[in-house]
Amino acid sequence: MEKPLYNTIIPVIITCMISFSEVFSQESPQESAVLISENIQPNYHYEYIPDFTYEEVNRRIKAMDTEMPFALNDRIFSFIQYFTVRNRDYTKMVLARKDKFFPLFEETLKKHEMPSEIEYLSIVESGLDPQIKSRVGAMGLWQFMPATGKMYGMNVNSDVDDRMDPELSTDAAAKYLKSLYRMFGDWEVAMAAYNCGPGNVRKAIRKSGGKTTFWGIYDHLPKETRSYVPQVQAFLYVLNHLEEHNFNLEEPTYPIEYDKIRFDRALNLGKLAALTDICLKELEELNPSVKNGSIPLSNRSMEVKIPKSRAIFIKENLAWISDSLGNQPTFLLTSNTPHAIIPVEKAVANSNSGRIAYQVKSGDVLGSIASKHGVSVTQVKEWNNLSSNLIKVGQTLYIHSGKAGTAPTLADNSKSTEQRTYTVRPGDSLWIISQKHALSIEQIKRLNNLNSNNIKPGQKLIIG
Repeated sequence: MEKPLYNTIIPVIITCMISFSEVFSQESPQESAVLISENIQPNYHYEYIPDFTYEEVNRRIKAMDTEMPFALNDRIFSFIQYFTVRNRDYTKMVLARKDKFFPLFEETLKKHEMPSEIEYLSIVESGLDPQIKSRVGAMGLWQFMPATGKMYGMNVNSDVDDRMDPELSTDAAAKYLKSLYRMFGDWEVAMAAYNCGPGNVRKAIRKSGGKTTFWGIYDHLPKETRSYVPQVQAFLYVLNHLEEHNFNLEEPTYPIEYDKIRFDRALNLGKLAALTDICLKELEELNPSVKNGSIPLSNRSMEVKIPKSRAIFIKENLAWISDSLGNQPTFLLTSNTPHAIIPVEKAVANSNSGRIAYQVKSGDVLGSIASKHGVSVTQVKEWNNLSSNLIKVGQTLYIHSGKAGTAPTLADNSKSTEQRTYTVRPGDSLWIISQKHALSIEQIKRLNNLNSNNIKPGQKLIIG
């Protein structure tokens, strides 16, 4: 006959208790606590994944208020299981990016009078990565092919690819989806056509005997498309029931607020960042369609997104920033006036109170114009970005003057040592100082061995 189980267990427990007490009897209470913490470590890596049934999910979906029809079936339920249990990391990645792009999606879809649920399609297309590229060449949040992107007015070349621009690509995606909806009269079918093309959808409709719903033509669609729409609907459910599936986002990513400036010239983002004290990474993040860090001359009309926190500074100092970039811009465009083009001359009128616009007359040469205004030919050429002395009748030249009449020349400045230096005052910039003393910014920088445009009050600058 076997001994009762407790006859075996109890001696083992007692032995363990004795050995445990012997260990701690040799240690102080503080040392004992340390020993316990070293030997009994809690497991923080466990993540609780709640159980759920088909009936529970179905009940939640029926309670959702959606603009598009949404009914649960086995295919959608299998993807809900996948994204809440087997591939939670992908859902967490999407969740971290959601707040960065969804406000833009919702605003655009509302403008085009489309169901807000369409925004979940971008998750399946790109995982909310604006620079992702597929093996077949589709690019961006909405995975446009080059030909389709160009069809909707996007630049697609070796330097600029607007398919990576969230704002432009989202607007193009809304227009394309809306045209597919007009074609098929059903949003689920329109999404299917977005994935596999309207030709494949028409073929599936014919094979189904003329059915016009997604689930009616489901068996006749390409394999990838059969999974496409159910995934969109699975994410529609999951992202609206995060708490029920224990998803807690700790570090969401939010969009950077921005204004737009059109410089109407080629420029380098790195140089622009250095001149304006903008983090280059932020500038690149706001302008993902700029592929090589530079906007070429062929894309000079492109709007550059600038962090809103630096936009006022750029507007107030636009003239010297543009001068330092190497060219004078023609227009300024801001997000507050999306369709209004404002001449730069008006935007920086306060800074240019000493600037004169002179129209070239018959018989004029640069020497006579410069002499008339008390400045040098070199200065006139620098102010007007002239590479030679050739001018033509009717051409407008800008002459910078400290007074309405003549400006002090370098020779005048050399007469007095007091005029050879200038003490920087609060609110001064190199542009403002250059206008006061009829010098270019580059001349001031060369005279003072400056590597940047940063100056501070109290600093003494050589001006002649």
